[in-house]
Formats: sequence, structure tokens, C-alpha cells
Amino acid sequence: MRKIIVSEFVSIDGVMEDPGGAEGTVGGPWARGLTKEGGQFKFEEVMAAGALLLGRVTYEGFAKAWPSMKDEGGFADKMNGMPKYVVSKTLDKAEWNNSTILRGDVFQEIAKLKQKDGGDILVNGSAQLVAALMEHNLVDQFRLMIFPVVLGKGKRMFQEGLDRTTLTLAEVKPMGAVVTLILHPAKT
Repeated sequence: MRKIIVSEFVSIDGVMEDPGGAEGTVGGPWARGLTKEGGQFKFEEVMAAGALLLGRVTYEGFAKAWPSMKDEGGFADKMNGMPKYVVSKTLDKAEWNNSTILRGDVFQEIAKLKQKDGGDILVNGSAQLVAALMEHNLVDQFRLMIFPVVLGKGKRMFQEGLDRTTLTLAEVKPMGAVVTLILHPAKT
């Protein structure tokens, strides 16, 4: 069975919104200081993934940026080539290579995706989707790269109104000024 892995850049105060600054929403680009080790972690994460699962806003940002990217290490080829699933009620077409819009009972569709063969399903950004995945107990692992910055405003990783969720700390990976926490939702 495939796992759903939520992998996020997060500020010390829990903001996950616009870490690269492309949306111009939260204090400019704030996810800075990723070391070579942190870059390698992200590289290995993407290369091991079997698919991306994204909300509309994140999907549109990725679909605008990634198709024109090229690199010698294969990261861009992997991002552009792997299956992508986007959860949206408003998106008419998903034009980024290998993309599918999930409609109807999307959480039932996501549960079916978890049952298929292939590598794990990686979720980046997509704050609203992450909250909904949590509500439906579909997240198997969180990988939170915590950056040493306080933003004071912006979309939070764990939004107000979520039910209490107990997480089990599986691993801590210091990467220079950035720390990655790997957490699993506790089974109830």
C-alpha cells in the first residue's frame, strides 16, 4: 500500500504559505538556508515518490514553473514526468504533463490511489487539502522542514478548527539552520 506523505517548508510559528515568495504573500521568500544536505533530502524524497497530490493553488503554481525547468540531476524530469493528481472543484483542465483532476468523492478516490501499486504519494503546499486529508485520516507521514523565521501571519500548517491529532516523532534531521521533523499520526 502506498503512503501519503505531506512534505512542507514551515516557519517556526507554523506558517507554510509561499516559502519561495512566488505568490508575494508572506514576507517575501522566507525558506532560506537550505543546506546541501537539505537539498539532497528533498531530491531523494521526490525521486522516491510515485505521484504528486496537490490542491489547485499549489498545482497551478507548480504547473506554471516546472515544465520550463531543466537540470542535469533529473529532479525536473521527475517532477514533470510523474503522475500528478489535483483536487479542485474549479479547475477545468489539468495541462501539466501526466495530470489528472480528481472530482466527486475525492477522498474515496485518494483512498483508492493509496491501494494502487507505485511509490508513495507526495503532497507539497496545498494547505486546504492537507487539512482535509487529516480530517479523513489519509495522511501517513509528515515531513516538516522547520525554518528559523517567525512570520506572524499566513496560512498555518495546522489550521484552526482541526480536530486534535496526536503525532509520533519518528526522526529529527538537523540540516544546518533547518530541522526536519518526520512524524506519523498516532493510530487511534
